[in-house]
Amino acid sequence: MQNAFGTAVAPIPQTRKATARIAFVDIKDTPKTILVDCFRQFGIDALQLPANSAERLKKEKFEACVIRLGPGADAIMEAIRTSASNSRMVIYGLGGNAQEGMRYSKYGINAIFHEPVERSTALKLVRATQMLVFHEFRRYVRIPVMTQVDVQISDARKISVTSVEISSGGMSMMSTEDIGVHQAVQVSFALLTLPRIWVRGQVTWKKPKHSFGIRFDATDDRRRKVKEWIEAYLET
Repeated sequence: MQNAFGTAVAPIPQTRKATARIAFVDIKDTPKTILVDCFRQFGIDALQLPANSAERLKKEKFEACVIRLGPGADAIMEAIRTSASNSRMVIYGLGGNAQEGMRYSKYGINAIFHEPVERSTALKLVRATQMLVFHEFRRYVRIPVMTQVDVQISDARKISVTSVEISSGGMSMMSTEDIGVHQAVQVSFALLTLPRIWVRGQVTWKKPKHSFGIRFDATDDRRRKVKEWIEAYLET
């Protein structure tokens, strides 16, 4: 169980020397093969762990992990986030959709690989988050994290959305509802050690598949709490 299983698939070119490890917790068959390939391209070695690995993940250092969302996932994530060595580990979920992923938002899950896993989509997600895995935080000022965000829109609507990334200047989100560019909003959310806060902002962009981004209001002093949280996250 303690040998990397990446050698089980055909060799592919690496873009960097392996200096990080990712734990695959009870990930099997086709998703495992695809994800091992994707992480290996960025020099991230995969190690297969059984489903009952909570205690090991509390003690042994890993830079990231992939956890199948479902029974037992809570215990694994709780062990990670209460671990002295892995509390800031990058957590990827496997399976489900964004709404189901919200069940685990209190653990600061960073991103989800949806099933069936498609190589191109998975590779894009790994590429977008690999800076965090390597702790190259200063080059990656946006933190990928999934949590529920309540958005109060200037036209009196209130919607619930899912965060994608957050920075000290704003955040990107996913929503099933339409929202217009340039609309003034107020967002409310909590992040791990950051208690729920409210910050004013404005929608600055949106894409066809219901993703959009806001810029925090520079005159709203509450955004400093977000900046402080990110700085603490990067320095841990």
